[in-house]
Amino acid sequence: MSQVMQEPARAALPAHWRQPLLALALLLAGLGWLFRDTLTAMVLIWERSETFAHAFVVPPLALWLIWRRRHELAQMQPKPSPIFLLPMALMGLGWLLGELVSTNSVTQLMAVAMLVLTVPTVLGKRVAVHIAFPLGFLFFCVPIGEFLMPLLMEHTANFTVAALRASGIPVYREGLQFVIPSGHWSVVEACSGVRYLIASLMVGTLFAYLNYNSMKRRWIFVGVAIALPVVANWLRAYGIVMLGHLSGNKLAVGVDHLIYGWVFFGIVMLLMFMIGARWTEPELPFVPAAAEPSAPSGSNKLWLVLAAALLVLSLPRLGLDRLDRHEGPRELNMSAPVLSNWQTQGEPLSTWAPVFENPAAKLQGTYANDGAKVGLHLAYYRHQGYDSKLINSQNVLVESHDKEWARVSDTASTVELGSAGSVAVRGMQLRGLTSQAAPRLLVWQFYWVDGHLTSSDMRVKLYTALSRLQGRGDDSAAVTVYTLNPAENGEIAPQLLQQFLRENWPAIEQHLQAARSGQK
Repeated sequence: MSQVMQEPARAALPAHWRQPLLALALLLAGLGWLFRDTLTAMVLIWERSETFAHAFVVPPLALWLIWRRRHELAQMQPKPSPIFLLPMALMGLGWLLGELVSTNSVTQLMAVAMLVLTVPTVLGKRVAVHIAFPLGFLFFCVPIGEFLMPLLMEHTANFTVAALRASGIPVYREGLQFVIPSGHWSVVEACSGVRYLIASLMVGTLFAYLNYNSMKRRWIFVGVAIALPVVANWLRAYGIVMLGHLSGNKLAVGVDHLIYGWVFFGIVMLLMFMIGARWTEPELPFVPAAAEPSAPSGSNKLWLVLAAALLVLSLPRLGLDRLDRHEGPRELNMSAPVLSNWQTQGEPLSTWAPVFENPAAKLQGTYANDGAKVGLHLAYYRHQGYDSKLINSQNVLVESHDKEWARVSDTASTVELGSAGSVAVRGMQLRGLTSQAAPRLLVWQFYWVDGHLTSSDMRVKLYTALSRLQGRGDDSAAVTVYTLNPAENGEIAPQLLQQFLRENWPAIEQHLQAARSGQK
């Protein structure tokens, strides 16, 4: 007669965890409702951007990492910690400021930070410390890191050109464009390696946590996970150019170079994990700790902390709604400025124009004085949001994939504006790509925000937030001036732009102020 073996009954949820987990679930539901727009926007970025598609697996992985510690957690006594309401309020303020300047990275970072803080607030510091890594791992949900793209693109171009020259191949380079005897190449966003870097950092961090106990080994492996994809991307870019050159541009061209890149990156990551596995440390055995003594019933404190946390989370949302109701009308009256001594020209200076998405108003014109010609472009923004804002990674002087114009170099200058003082401008030299005798342009750009002048993106956001907090709205504009810049007359173009701004800035600013106040 066979013996029937009974499986042990699954352990029920400990009684002392039931109310805290219910309170945590209610708080997370409230946070999800209050910040639903921010969280939805974050998921939409995961969906449309290959760079952040990995974020879909982050929440399930974090939950799995917490589940692995369930036996240890069951022996702890969750206790609410009201002290964490203070950092939660600070994160809420950060979210509000991010909303005022329509900065996704800030609002989403603050939303995830508030989500993480719900755990120590409701369950206590000791529980949060025990699952600190899974909670910190949730920050990989935030789609941030594309600000590194220009720097990575520049370094990739530097390495590729240096490696080609070391291989005996002559290279002519202008900006991110370079020419070798077999063809023309350029470093674009997909060549920056930021996708490889972010994916490697996330996977490398998880690998280090699961395979090492020593913090030293963990940090070393994370450092390798950061450095290796950067170097691998340099080698990838060099290898693709060499494949194209040696094959007569039959291999590694078009979409093929992206496929080759991911295959190369996968091989590099596999080797990194194989090498890292040689120093794997065995997982520390689970030693049941003595159960904590049951604390006296603290349900009243728990629900009071829950109510206070919900109130703290509601305040930034209420504050934003109040500020939105007190801002001015959306209508914008704006016409081309009239400048003394400079006559409007019907024929444009060139086919180039800066790229600005969804401005409230946009003007571009050419002005002439004594044979000299200067182009003026104004992009005016009002009631900014995520689909229409002055500081946006899509707002650029020239796109990397532009077929007619290419960036040659960046410059920076300080320009005198007469009685308005001076302003630092960001500059760029552009070269046409449509003919052998293609024109060149010198472009200067700066921003006007409620009377403040700057070329700093960060200061634009600061001035915008202060203006909105004062109930003055978020009216702002990008001011771009440009002129032809022949190589043989390299000193004339900066002098001409300086003269144009010194003589005409008061009239241009008056024009912007009139648009702000609703005058024609």
